[in-house]
Amino acid sequence: MKLFFRDHISIIMLYCLSFLLLPWIIHKLDDFTSHYVYFIFLVSFLFSSWLLGRYYRRRKLYTHLQKNVHAYEDLNLFEPLAPIEQAYSEKLRQMQYLFLTQQHSLEEQAQEKHLVLSHFAHQMKTPLSVIQLIVQSSSNKSSDELIQWQTISKECDKLTFTLNQLLTYERTSNLVADLKIESINLKGLVQEVVNDLKDYFITKEVFPKMTVAEDQIIYSDRKWLKIVLYQVLNNAIKYSEIASTIQIDYDKVTLHIKNGGETIPTSELARVFDLFFTGSKGRIGGEATGIGLYLVKKVLTALEHPFSIQSIDRVTTFSINFSNSLKR
Repeated sequence: MKLFFRDHISIIMLYCLSFLLLPWIIHKLDDFTSHYVYFIFLVSFLFSSWLLGRYYRRRKLYTHLQKNVHAYEDLNLFEPLAPIEQAYSEKLRQMQYLFLTQQHSLEEQAQEKHLVLSHFAHQMKTPLSVIQLIVQSSSNKSSDELIQWQTISKECDKLTFTLNQLLTYERTSNLVADLKIESINLKGLVQEVVNDLKDYFITKEVFPKMTVAEDQIIYSDRKWLKIVLYQVLNNAIKYSEIASTIQIDYDKVTLHIKNGGETIPTSELARVFDLFFTGSKGRIGGEATGIGLYLVKKVLTALEHPFSIQSIDRVTTFSINFSNSLKR
């Protein structure tokens, strides 16, 4: 209520002035009818003067409200004059303080979550490595026991892969600052990834076939591009038919990774890069995490390598365009 009266004090004063002056003017003029035009002029003059004064005192507020906010400084209203401007400016400062306080709190929580998840993932990798060593040293077991040990080894591999995905996801929060662009032999990098996945190839009875020039050089971040290829090839193996071939071709400026298997429904193709989206195949198998292709999208976008996926007639093709990264 107090702010309301402070904001309207000028029009209250104008009304009181008009209330006092107009009867006196009418009395002096004697005949109101003959001086009607003069009376209208006087009232209009007083009202126009009030409007001009009000606009002058509030012009900064009107300009501020019409301005698009593009930066933090655009939120501020400098040197407010009118009471409503001063109240509005004070409210903005309170909102900014509240926002910055909550933002700082959320950033601290996110940083703490990042540290805890990273620590947890690293701690989990140690016992998994011990279990895998025990499995590898169990060659003198009976056939039934070996089957059980192989099952344990397979599950350990799944856990290791998932933990590596988690660590990769955590590192992508600072991805741009971590990039290091260098010259890379594309075939050598693909061969490294194939070698890392050789046990998975053998287990799934899937075979790689690569057609990439020996001297093909691209410019990219070696570590992150290797993570991308690992994720894509791992998916290609997972969803390939038994005794099929994964074709890895490089055509002019594009790397194609093709695998034979069930066709991805058209309705799902646009969503395969969404976080935690597993699709109908992933829900049936229960092994998909919905993280791998999301990481692929995030990394390739940061590296500025255009990519696409197609699935037609039981052949799925993932393509990475290196036109912006070729050796000149």
